[in-house]
Amino acid sequence: MMIVTTGYSPSEPELARAKKIAEESGIRLVSRGRMSIPKLFTSTGADAVLIVTQGKVRLLRQDHPVLEYHPSMGYVRAKRLLKGEPDPMIAASRAEAGDSVLDCTAGLGTDSLVFAVAVGTQGRVRALEASPELAILLREGLASYEVEKPSVTEAMRRIEVLRTDHLDYLQSLPDNSFDIVYFDPMFRKPVYDSSGISPLRAFADARALSEASIREARRVARKTVILKEKKGSGEMERLGFAADGREHAKITYGVIQVD
Repeated sequence: MMIVTTGYSPSEPELARAKKIAEESGIRLVSRGRMSIPKLFTSTGADAVLIVTQGKVRLLRQDHPVLEYHPSMGYVRAKRLLKGEPDPMIAASRAEAGDSVLDCTAGLGTDSLVFAVAVGTQGRVRALEASPELAILLREGLASYEVEKPSVTEAMRRIEVLRTDHLDYLQSLPDNSFDIVYFDPMFRKPVYDSSGISPLRAFADARALSEASIREARRVARKTVILKEKKGSGEMERLGFAADGREHAKITYGVIQVD
């Protein structure tokens, strides 16, 4: 069970935002009072707590690090794109202005943000997240976080977040619904543990991609299906992707050309 609460002395806007999140997400709003986080867990029986404070939304699970929305390397990559520098994911997917992208494994939306910058205001990015906790954190983070470059902040606002299992959603779509279908499953053996990735593992869907998901993605995509994976994992071969050929990269992008 997940609950939403605030800081010790919430402002009216903070309280209103917490109420809105609770109503829209169908989760319980708990008045914080002077309760500590450990006491919140024990008194409510919750296994996850979403805390709304000034300009921030944080997600906690007992005995795990705090998870907070941040664009992280997505912002760095977005700025590089705006300077005209290449991005391996964008190159592999052949994304261009006006394209539609379905990110099937959104996580904290790093890649969704890069796609949103690449496809521009005439394109669209829909981000799917199976974890209800991560979906709420991502939606609220994209709606409120601001960076120095207004065009990147605006790209965040354009990303549509849906809480759903990607296979169920793909099966509901007609043929050729999106130009690009993208997968970045949680690596079973991480390349490295960062301050952003480690807390994410407490909430993320750790299942391997199914062949059924790839079949549906091929039907739905108009241009490409893309898989981000650790080099040497065997997933590219298992699922029928051609690797992007970067010899010295630890992470590779697999490509299925549909058009």
